[in-house]
Amino acid sequence: MTNANGILSASPLSAVAGHVIAGFVAATALSSAAVAERDNTVPQFASPEFGWQTNVADWRDPPPGHGHGPIKPDPAHPFTSNAEAARTGTQPTKRIGNAKDPVLKPWAAAAMQASNDAALQSEMAIPFAAQARCYPGSVPGQLLYPFEPVYFIQTPKEVWMMWQRDHMVRRVFLTDQHSEHVTPSWFGESIGHYENGTLVVDTIGLSTKNSYVDNFRTPHTEKLHVVERFTIDPDGKNMTAIVTVEDPDTFNEPLTMQQRWFKVDAPMRETVCAENNLDYFNQGLFPVPEAGKPDF
Repeated sequence: MTNANGILSASPLSAVAGHVIAGFVAATALSSAAVAERDNTVPQFASPEFGWQTNVADWRDPPPGHGHGPIKPDPAHPFTSNAEAARTGTQPTKRIGNAKDPVLKPWAAAAMQASNDAALQSEMAIPFAAQARCYPGSVPGQLLYPFEPVYFIQTPKEVWMMWQRDHMVRRVFLTDQHSEHVTPSWFGESIGHYENGTLVVDTIGLSTKNSYVDNFRTPHTEKLHVVERFTIDPDGKNMTAIVTVEDPDTFNEPLTMQQRWFKVDAPMRETVCAENNLDYFNQGLFPVPEAGKPDF
């Protein structure tokens, strides 16, 4: 959960939840062994004892030869994160994306510029960020959730990605064909397969409301197509995703981006974003999600 200053605090999972996860993990171990008999290149993302964490909430450049990289900050407004500001003794700044990047279609450039103008109109204006306001990050933006790990469950038919924050779950179905009709949703429909030690995930069917490619609020349409390639370094200490996004109505060419995580030797803990994350200081923050009725 978060305190009044927006700082996360965590408490261990309850005994009951721990037994549930232990059951999942036991099943995962058996199913992973079965998969390994058929394909010894399946990487071990899943464990009850470790997760994968990043402290970087922005896309990194891809390896050379991958074409256009991620959207960068507006050159007139260089970005300084809270972590960098603390390290250097400077002031953090807002994320203002480069709306003049020629990769953007005119409507997308205009939408980004409008978002930038709104963020810059006053010192108190805080631009929308999914992880700061307790929303799902969509695909691929969910991979930018910092400071809390993501955990995996691997079975012969599915891979689950479970974020410690709010225990958000994304399911990847190990099949080679998307559904004939996909209703747009936060995480869309993800299908995947293992390929030479890499988990390859293909996602379509992504909704557009409050959904962005990055934390610079780069928009997309429902034609967004995302391919993620997850690998583990040979020493087992880091995980990498190379992500390619295509959307012919938003971008003039595909974008390729990279994210990296380090291994966290700790079981999942319970953190809740929205319990204490209101707009206490009247900053005009984007409201946290609220349900009008219980879903049970």
